[in-house]
Amino acid sequence: MRYRINDDELREKARRLKLMAFDVDGVMTDGRLVFNADGEVVKVFHALDGQGLKFLREAGIKLAIITGRNSPMVQKRANDLGFHKVVQGRDDKGIVLQAIANEFGYSSEEVGYAGDDVPDVSALQWASLSFSVPNAHRSAFNTAHIITERTGGMGAVRDICDIILAARLGESLP
Repeated sequence: MRYRINDDELREKARRLKLMAFDVDGVMTDGRLVFNADGEVVKVFHALDGQGLKFLREAGIKLAIITGRNSPMVQKRANDLGFHKVVQGRDDKGIVLQAIANEFGYSSEEVGYAGDDVPDVSALQWASLSFSVPNAHRSAFNTAHIITERTGGMGAVRDICDIILAARLGESLP
Protein backbone atom coordinates (compact mmCIF):
# COMPACT_ATOMS: atom_id res chain seq x y z
CA MET A 1 0.00 0.00 0.00
CA ARG A 2 1.04 3.57 -0.57
CA TYR A 3 -0.04 5.89 2.21
CA ARG A 4 0.08 9.63 1.61
CA ILE A 5 -1.15 10.40 5.11
CA ASN A 6 0.45 9.34 8.36
CA ASP A 7 -0.89 6.56 10.58
CA ASP A 8 -2.40 8.92 13.16
CA GLU A 9 -4.26 10.92 10.51
CA LEU A 10 -5.49 7.71 8.87
CA ARG A 11 -6.74 6.35 12.20
CA GLU A 12 -8.60 9.59 12.98
CA LYS A 13 -10.19 9.79 9.53
CA ALA A 14 -11.20 6.11 9.68
CA ARG A 15 -12.80 6.54 13.13
CA ARG A 16 -14.97 9.41 11.84
CA LEU A 17 -16.01 7.53 8.67
CA LYS A 18 -19.78 6.96 8.38
CA LEU A 19 -20.10 6.57 4.60
CA MET A 20 -17.79 4.87 2.11
CA ALA A 21 -18.60 5.28 -1.60
CA PHE A 22 -17.09 3.38 -4.50
CA ASP A 23 -16.76 3.77 -8.24
CA VAL A 24 -17.43 0.48 -10.06
CA ASP A 25 -15.40 0.10 -13.29
CA GLY A 26 -11.73 -0.07 -12.37
CA VAL A 27 -12.32 -0.27 -8.60
CA MET A 28 -15.00 -2.90 -7.92
CA THR A 29 -14.23 -4.53 -11.28
CA ASP A 30 -11.06 -4.75 -13.35
CA GLY A 31 -12.42 -2.06 -15.66
CA ARG A 32 -12.77 -4.25 -18.73
CA LEU A 33 -16.08 -4.19 -20.55
CA VAL A 34 -17.08 -7.69 -21.64
CA PHE A 35 -20.18 -7.95 -23.85
CA ASN A 36 -22.39 -11.02 -24.10
CA ALA A 37 -24.10 -12.11 -27.33
CA ASP A 38 -27.03 -9.76 -26.61
CA GLY A 39 -24.71 -6.78 -26.33
CA GLU A 40 -25.06 -6.47 -22.57
CA VAL A 41 -22.00 -5.65 -20.48
CA VAL A 42 -20.96 -8.44 -18.11
CA LYS A 43 -19.21 -7.38 -14.90
CA VAL A 44 -17.08 -9.63 -12.73
CA PHE A 45 -16.82 -8.93 -9.00
CA HIS A 46 -14.38 -10.46 -6.51
CA ALA A 47 -15.68 -12.46 -3.54
CA LEU A 48 -12.98 -11.05 -1.24
CA ASP A 49 -14.31 -7.57 -1.92
CA GLY A 50 -17.83 -8.65 -1.04
CA GLN A 51 -16.77 -10.02 2.32
CA GLY A 52 -14.85 -6.84 3.12
CA LEU A 53 -17.88 -4.72 2.25
CA LYS A 54 -20.03 -6.82 4.59
CA PHE A 55 -17.48 -6.20 7.36
CA LEU A 56 -17.65 -2.43 6.72
CA ARG A 57 -21.44 -2.48 6.82
CA GLU A 58 -21.38 -4.51 10.05
CA ALA A 59 -19.03 -1.89 11.52
CA GLY A 60 -21.76 0.69 10.97
CA ILE A 61 -20.41 2.31 7.81
CA LYS A 62 -22.98 3.06 5.12
CA LEU A 63 -22.04 1.92 1.61
CA ALA A 64 -22.68 3.73 -1.67
CA ILE A 65 -21.90 3.26 -5.35
CA ILE A 66 -21.44 6.12 -7.79
CA THR A 67 -20.83 4.99 -11.36
CA GLY A 68 -20.86 6.58 -14.78
CA ARG A 69 -22.43 3.57 -16.48
CA ASN A 70 -25.87 2.01 -16.01
CA SER A 71 -25.96 -1.69 -15.26
CA PRO A 72 -28.52 -4.02 -13.71
CA MET A 73 -25.56 -6.14 -12.58
CA VAL A 74 -24.31 -3.28 -10.42
CA GLN A 75 -27.73 -2.90 -8.79
CA LYS A 76 -27.88 -6.67 -8.17
CA ARG A 77 -24.43 -6.69 -6.56
CA ALA A 78 -25.32 -3.67 -4.44
CA ASN A 79 -28.57 -5.32 -3.32
CA ASP A 80 -26.79 -8.57 -2.48
CA LEU A 81 -24.24 -6.72 -0.32
CA GLY A 82 -26.68 -4.36 1.40
CA PHE A 83 -25.51 -1.08 -0.11
CA HIS A 84 -27.44 1.91 1.19
CA LYS A 85 -27.31 4.02 -1.99
CA VAL A 86 -26.61 3.39 -5.68
CA VAL A 87 -26.34 6.19 -8.24
CA GLN A 88 -25.70 5.13 -11.83
CA GLY A 89 -25.15 7.04 -15.06
CA ARG A 90 -23.44 10.04 -13.49
CA ASP A 91 -19.98 11.46 -14.19
CA ASP A 92 -20.28 14.42 -11.79
CA LYS A 93 -19.20 12.21 -8.93
CA GLY A 94 -18.10 14.93 -6.52
CA ILE A 95 -21.54 16.55 -6.72
CA VAL A 96 -23.25 13.17 -6.33
CA LEU A 97 -21.07 12.25 -3.34
CA GLN A 98 -21.91 15.54 -1.63
CA ALA A 99 -25.64 14.99 -2.30
CA ILE A 100 -25.50 11.49 -0.81
CA ALA A 101 -23.64 12.79 2.24
CA ASN A 102 -26.23 15.55 2.67
CA GLU A 103 -29.04 13.02 2.35
CA PHE A 104 -27.57 11.06 5.27
CA GLY A 105 -26.64 14.20 7.20
CA TYR A 106 -22.86 13.70 6.93
CA SER A 107 -20.08 16.20 6.37
CA SER A 108 -17.03 15.54 4.18
CA GLU A 109 -15.17 14.63 7.40
CA GLU A 110 -17.37 11.53 7.66
CA VAL A 111 -17.11 10.37 4.05
CA GLY A 112 -14.64 8.21 2.13
CA TYR A 113 -14.42 7.56 -1.60
CA ALA A 114 -12.60 5.15 -3.92
CA GLY A 115 -12.13 5.90 -7.62
CA ASP A 116 -9.69 5.41 -10.45
CA ASP A 117 -10.26 7.95 -13.24
CA VAL A 118 -10.78 11.60 -14.13
CA PRO A 119 -14.52 11.68 -13.25
CA ASP A 120 -13.59 10.48 -9.73
CA VAL A 121 -11.14 13.26 -8.92
CA SER A 122 -13.69 15.74 -7.53
CA ALA A 123 -15.09 13.05 -5.20
CA LEU A 124 -11.57 11.98 -4.16
CA GLN A 125 -10.79 15.61 -3.33
CA TRP A 126 -14.02 16.23 -1.39
CA ALA A 127 -13.92 13.06 0.73
CA SER A 128 -12.01 13.07 3.97
CA LEU A 129 -10.42 9.72 3.15
CA SER A 130 -9.75 8.75 -0.47
CA PHE A 131 -8.47 5.62 -2.17
CA SER A 132 -7.35 4.59 -5.62
CA VAL A 133 -5.77 1.59 -7.30
CA PRO A 134 -2.25 1.07 -8.68
CA ASN A 135 -3.39 1.07 -12.31
CA ALA A 136 -5.55 4.20 -11.97
CA HIS A 137 -5.36 7.17 -14.28
CA ARG A 138 -2.64 9.48 -12.98
CA SER A 139 -5.17 12.17 -12.00
CA ALA A 140 -6.90 9.82 -9.53
CA PHE A 141 -3.66 8.12 -8.53
CA ASN A 142 -2.08 11.46 -7.62
CA THR A 143 -5.16 12.70 -5.73
CA ALA A 144 -5.94 9.73 -3.46
CA HIS A 145 -4.63 9.48 0.10
CA ILE A 146 -4.05 5.74 -0.22
CA ILE A 147 -3.23 3.48 -3.17
CA THR A 148 -4.24 -0.14 -2.71
CA GLU A 149 -1.84 -3.00 -3.27
CA ARG A 150 -4.26 -4.95 -5.45
CA THR A 151 -5.85 -3.68 -8.64
CA GLY A 152 -9.55 -3.06 -9.23
CA GLY A 153 -11.65 -6.21 -9.39
CA MET A 154 -8.77 -8.23 -7.96
CA GLY A 155 -9.18 -7.43 -4.26
CA ALA A 156 -8.64 -3.66 -4.18
CA VAL A 157 -11.95 -3.09 -2.40
CA ARG A 158 -10.96 -5.66 0.23
CA ASP A 159 -7.67 -3.78 0.72
CA ILE A 160 -9.70 -0.61 1.33
CA CYS A 161 -12.03 -2.32 3.79
CA ASP A 162 -9.14 -3.94 5.67
CA ILE A 163 -7.29 -0.61 5.94
CA ILE A 164 -10.36 1.20 7.28
CA LEU A 165 -11.22 -1.51 9.79
CA ALA A 166 -7.63 -1.93 11.02
CA ALA A 167 -7.27 1.84 11.42
CA ARG A 168 -10.56 2.08 13.35
CA LEU A 169 -9.52 -0.71 15.67
CA GLY A 170 -6.00 0.62 16.21
CA GLU A 171 -4.49 -2.52 14.69
CA SER A 172 -1.32 -2.52 12.60
CA LEU A 173 -2.06 -1.30 9.09
CA PRO A 174 -1.75 -3.61 6.10
